[in-house]
Amino acid sequence: MTSASPSPTVIIIGAGMSGILAAKTLHDSGIQDILILEANSKIGGRIHSVQFRGHTVELGANWVIGGGPRSNHLYEIAGKLNLKTYLSDYGNISANIYKQEGGLYPKQVVSAALEVAETRDQFCTSFSARLSASGHNHDDVSILVSQRLFKEVPTTPLDMVIDYFYNDYEDAEPPRVTSLKNTIPRYEFLDFGDQTYFLADSRGFESILIYIAKQFLSHKHEVIRDQRLKLNKVVREINYSKNGVQVKTEDGSMYQAKYVIVSVSVGVLQSDLIVFKPHLPVSSFILPFPLPLPFSFIKQVLLNLKQQWKTQAIYEFDMAVYTKIFLKFPSKFWPSGPETEFFLYAHEKRGYYPIWQHLETELPGSNILFVTVTDEEAKRIEQQPDIKIQEEIMDVLKKMFGNDIPEPEEILVPRWWSNRFFKGSFSNWPIGYSQRRHMQLKEPVGRIYFCGEHTYSRYLGYADAAYFAGIETANHLIKCLKHEKYCNGHDRHSTKDRLNNEDPYDPDV
Repeated sequence: MTSASPSPTVIIIGAGMSGILAAKTLHDSGIQDILILEANSKIGGRIHSVQFRGHTVELGANWVIGGGPRSNHLYEIAGKLNLKTYLSDYGNISANIYKQEGGLYPKQVVSAALEVAETRDQFCTSFSARLSASGHNHDDVSILVSQRLFKEVPTTPLDMVIDYFYNDYEDAEPPRVTSLKNTIPRYEFLDFGDQTYFLADSRGFESILIYIAKQFLSHKHEVIRDQRLKLNKVVREINYSKNGVQVKTEDGSMYQAKYVIVSVSVGVLQSDLIVFKPHLPVSSFILPFPLPLPFSFIKQVLLNLKQQWKTQAIYEFDMAVYTKIFLKFPSKFWPSGPETEFFLYAHEKRGYYPIWQHLETELPGSNILFVTVTDEEAKRIEQQPDIKIQEEIMDVLKKMFGNDIPEPEEILVPRWWSNRFFKGSFSNWPIGYSQRRHMQLKEPVGRIYFCGEHTYSRYLGYADAAYFAGIETANHLIKCLKHEKYCNGHDRHSTKDRLNNEDPYDPDV
């Protein structure tokens, strides 16, 4: 069993996908005196498998993607572990969209609306390519603006739920706030393929992360027992200077290290859970106001100004909310069989309990349904008690399937937005947020490095982004540890150079 160093080289905050990959990359490079601090009672972060009425369901990451020109590491690990995955069947959505007051839309009507949506989506992809063309520096626009240019803005309940399926279902925020240039095309599917496999295995999606963690953390009887991993450690304060970092946790523990990698979500960074306190000399600053003023006040003002670029980069990004609400019924009352797995509910209020999926293929006989909600609706819903949410859901289901359907035996409502350890589900690139600003988002501040799905723009929001972000940040820190000239932290010129000369994606790196 590996023991923890009293003063490790690197502390990693967070044991989700990104934090674990950062720790593994450091370990594999020979930097093994590391310490991982995780706020929850298990590793995983937003990869969160739970038991629901005798079945394993995923509150967070659920799909792995394959079939594309590039190999997907998570898809390959799922295959190596023989995890049960099922190709999601979206093939007959045109026959499975319900009207607000009940009844299905005629298939030919939906097919025509889907054709418009597909053409509109192709226009958005083409327009994004024009805005991003080499040698041009066109302003970014929202996805909604590109829809307006195409002269096809969704306004009817049917058109809105189809547009939701194309956009909000992926981004967790509506087209009016989502960047076109930095969201479309969706490289997750271009690189890894458009075959999305729903993972439904008793071991859970988190078994992929456990498999990775066991490659470098000591374990016994399938349980990680490495002393370098400390669970239930809620980090509340990080003090840093040119000489090192000091990390304080909620239980009063204190840890010292040379560097720290922060892998928490951008939502947590935007909250007040973790306080960053620099200790830097202020004698070199010229005071722009007359003395006397309290020295502590002057020092704090100057330090805040010095780090403002990082604060803005964090606060201006979006943390979206994507919530799957599970219901267990005594019997099924919805259509099952081929091409019935997904069905949509069209409502005049965009995003009102819109995307439904039954699990009769993945979990036969389970009688489990789940509905996906996002953004403001997800925030509204999770602030209500479960009984109120169940009432709203049953009103919708009765509109679709009649009043004689049974009441659910149990409901499971994740509350990502309210959870102080997550403050949302995954990030989304908002309109007006530049690529240079995103470089600053992942740029280190002195001895504090950052990683997470929000720092890896190509697959933003996906578990694959977290995977590569952990590796990327760890490699930057390894370069710093080997060569001091790479330890500059934020530097406008180096940021510009990296922005202009960033290496293309290499799946083998």
